[in-house]
This record gives sequence, structure tokens and C-alpha cells, in this order.
Amino acid sequence: MAKQFTVAEIANFLGAAYKGENITITGLNTLEEAQSTELSFLANPKYIKQAETTKAGALIIREDQAHNVQNAILCDNPYFAFARCMGLFAEKEGCFEGISEFASIHPSAVIGENCTVYPFTVIGAHAKIGDGCTIFSGVYIGEHCEIGNGCTLTPNCVLMSRTRLGENCYLQPGAVLGGEGYGFVRTDFGVQKIPQIGHVHIGDNVEIGANTTIDRAALAKTAVGNGTCIDNLVQIGHNVQIGEECFIISQVGIAGSTKVGNKCTLAGQVGLSGHLNIGDNVTIGPQAGVTKDIAENSVVSGSPTMDYNTYMRYCILLPKTPELFKRVSALEKQIAKLEERLENNK
Repeated sequence: MAKQFTVAEIANFLGAAYKGENITITGLNTLEEAQSTELSFLANPKYIKQAETTKAGALIIREDQAHNVQNAILCDNPYFAFARCMGLFAEKEGCFEGISEFASIHPSAVIGENCTVYPFTVIGAHAKIGDGCTIFSGVYIGEHCEIGNGCTLTPNCVLMSRTRLGENCYLQPGAVLGGEGYGFVRTDFGVQKIPQIGHVHIGDNVEIGANTTIDRAALAKTAVGNGTCIDNLVQIGHNVQIGEECFIISQVGIAGSTKVGNKCTLAGQVGLSGHLNIGDNVTIGPQAGVTKDIAENSVVSGSPTMDYNTYMRYCILLPKTPELFKRVSALEKQIAKLEERLENNK
């Protein structure tokens, strides 16, 4: 049965007041698409007209913007409040409970209490799975891996040997942790592979997106700090160190041994060279190419990276380059004529 709550119940969950009728809410939707039993929200004032005409049964909205809204839950931060409601209405993934007889579990592996292990998973020798974990079908967990309490590994995730997950981590489908780092060298005997004998260590409350790869270290560990959220299709090289509460957006690539501080944001398709140091609270704009260290609290963009304000001026001026070239060429011709006149007048 689909979840449903009254407006009063949702307001109580949010610790907020409400006005209007205490109707039953059956789902969430946008201002444009919401129907009479659905809840929506207004965070951006430019959509105030839509808020006044929406068919939504109720809105999460700031009190000073709710004058023309009949049923409203009053919050200072509607966006965050609506995000919390999404968790309230979210349906649990999967339909299996317990440990399947069709899972391949090594006798030396240890599985905690209240775990769900789907059919056709593989859990290797001496692996340790904490309490309350969910391991979906197609997951491979290698030898000596350690998984903390409350983790979820969705279908086809791979943890190669000696990978460690903290508590309450969530791995989207196809994430691969602990594959060998990229270690090759040209020699007189041809290309030689350098064994990667380190491991991967993931902190608590980390989410890793679909088809993201985090390579194990050549030595020591590749590490991701507590609370960091990694999007889909991200590549993190061997011995990379990522701090706490970072946002790593889709298609980012981080080369080996680079260190990223706490609370950094790397926008889509950012590329970082190896052996760099990125300070805390750094924001790097989309498609940026980072080839040198970045100081803490910086906002940069471009390839190669530069201060964000400089980059924006560059973006504005770049389309004017052809016209500027014509003007410079014309000025050069005028200067040449003036010089010729001066020479003739001597």
C-alpha cells in the first residue's frame, strides 16, 4: 500500500506549523504537475505565481509567501523540508529478507544480525559484514573486506579484497571499489605492470554513485572521508585522499596521490592531475582542468583553472576575440601609415 500522511502529520514530522485543511497527502510532485492530494513546495520566489495557481493539495512554503495559499506547511527552508519529505514517502528498495540459500558465502565470513543477503551474491573468505546490512544480487565482496553496520550494496557492486566500508554507506549499482590502480612503466623489456597491494578505506555515511570506480592504493590506502557523496561515473585513482562532506559530481576524474580537503565541491567532468593538494572548502567549476595546487576557500573554474571571477570575464570576452583581432589589425595598419609619413617628413 502506498504511503500517505495528513498535513498535520507531515508538519509534525518537520517540526513546523501549518494552516488550512488537514487533508491527506498521497505523494509529492512539482508545482506544475501536482494534483489535489499531492504536496509540493516553493523555494524560489520567481515561481510564486505557479504557487498561487498550482493544483497541489498543500505547499511547503515560507510564511511570508503563503498569503494566497490555502493549505500550507510553514518552513524557513522549504527546499530542505521538502527533501526530508521525500525520505518520508520513499519506498524501500527490494522485496527479499534474510540470507538466501543461493548466496555463495565462504564459511569463514562473518555476517552480523538482521542482514539481508540476496540470491547470487558472493562473499569471500574472512569478510566481515556488520549488522543491518543489505547485499543485493550480483554483489561481489572479496577476501578480508570489512563492511560497517547499516550499509546497502545495490546490484552488481564489487568490493575487491581488503576494502573497508564505514557505517551507513550506500553503493549504487555497478560501483567498483578496490580494483587495481593504474600502475605501468615502460622498460627495456616492454611495458611492465606494477602490482597494487594497498586497499580502499571508505568512511561513514558515504554514498557512491553508479559505475563509479575507486582504485586500491599501490601501497597504504585510497581513502574517502565521512559524509562524502560521490556521483555516477567518477574515477578516483590510487592513493587519492578525499576529505569529509565533499560533493564529487558525475564524470570527475582524480589522478593518483592527489589530496582533496574537507567540504569541497568538484562539479561535473572536472579533471585533477596527480600529486596535487586541494584545500578545504574549495569549489571547482564544471569541466575544469586542475594542474596545480588550490588554496583553501578558493572558487575556481576553467582549463587550466583560474579564479572564478577571472574565468567569467574570460568567458564574456572570448566571443569578442575575432572582432578584437580585426580592430588590432586595423590599428596596426594605421600605425604603419603614420610611421611611414613620419619617416617621409624627416
